[in-house]
Amino acid sequence: MPWELTEHAGRHYAVLFHYALPDDAWAVELSEAVPAPVTGAENPNAAVTHLPGAAFLVALVPDEDPNLQPTVRVYSPDERVVPYEVMRWFMEQVADQVERCRIAFEQGAPEAVE
Repeated sequence: MPWELTEHAGRHYAVLFHYALPDDAWAVELSEAVPAPVTGAENPNAAVTHLPGAAFLVALVPDEDPNLQPTVRVYSPDERVVPYEVMRWFMEQVADQVERCRIAFEQGAPEAVE
């Protein structure tokens, strides 16, 4: 599952992309990134310093019906503050996924959205 990372005010955030079968939609998840486990120098992923954590915002982007609108779910038992720039970055990632899904639907290949 691919993900993107960003840093804001010393904190790391991740956006993870995956297909959510029960929802028939692409899930775009925002989380606070967690430090990656220490790996050996011979590991090609040693450059990865942070991994996605538990999602607290999930945008669901339907890919089979362009009339269905994307939705955002909030998952957080605690109050959480999301910096404006991080929220903007997340919503840009969601908008890009919406665009990819709509283009793929128009081309008749919803599975090509990834």
